[in-house]
Amino acid sequence: MTSHDVVAFLRRRCGQKKAGHTGTLDPGAAGVLPVCLGRATRLIQYLEHDKSYRAEIIFGFCTDTGDLFGRITGRGDARALTPRQVAAVLPEFTGEIAQVPPMTSAVRHQGRKLYELARRGVEVAREPRPVTIHRLRLAGGDGWGTPHPRALLDVTCSAGTYIRALCLDLGERLGCRATMSFLLRTRAGAFDLSGAVTLEELAAAAETGRLSGLLVDPAAALSHLPVVQVREAALPSVRHGNCLYPPGVAGTAGVIGPGAYVRLQAGGRLLAVARALPDESRPGCLCFQPATVLDNA
Repeated sequence: MTSHDVVAFLRRRCGQKKAGHTGTLDPGAAGVLPVCLGRATRLIQYLEHDKSYRAEIIFGFCTDTGDLFGRITGRGDARALTPRQVAAVLPEFTGEIAQVPPMTSAVRHQGRKLYELARRGVEVAREPRPVTIHRLRLAGGDGWGTPHPRALLDVTCSAGTYIRALCLDLGERLGCRATMSFLLRTRAGAFDLSGAVTLEELAAAAETGRLSGLLVDPAAALSHLPVVQVREAALPSVRHGNCLYPPGVAGTAGVIGPGAYVRLQAGGRLLAVARALPDESRPGCLCFQPATVLDNA
């Protein structure tokens, strides 16, 4: 299934017209795919977007897609490769690096997605893009001394990172070619595999009226943002998208500076996501301009 297929499945099962995922997961991959429903789709842009993966890489050949679904385009001799050699080059791929997006990615070229062009047999030049690899670790492997040894990699990276491209680049660096043979997304922002549910579990919950128990509260999904509690007298103004000034603030939690996004809440209920701005009438103070109002009841 594509990520779009998953969203369509949830729309039907949950009876929601609005639904959207927070970042494409390849059809051949498994793991965490956060999906926002209803009004929560307005919050996608404010979620954390770093991701973590467990990837298996196979050495000795490469493909045109960077994974096992593609056509083999090159071969190399990987029989002499050792785990120590693999681990030794990983620091070179840590930090900010440049990646060329695969032709099978959703990056757009002249208004068309690259994978749409690839399906028609068209290949275009792609500009390298900066991505950040926060953590890259050799987690295991087998088949060392054979033509096609395999290694497991744990990767934590920024949004927009292509693990297939990383595997291809590692194979080139080691001089033996490589491709991705398996990919599991273990975390997407604040959501990890331990809290995920399968589509079968979702379907069963929807049929028995237990779906609400699987939903993540929007305030919890934005737990990385500082909190500004709103006084009751200021609630109508905030719900209409008006700026919240210091007299309407009941309290704050977290470090807040000018330009930061915050959660405007009434108790544990999320009202809006707002941006902190200098209060021109009160030097040294901040006011909070709602950017997205979630609760306008």
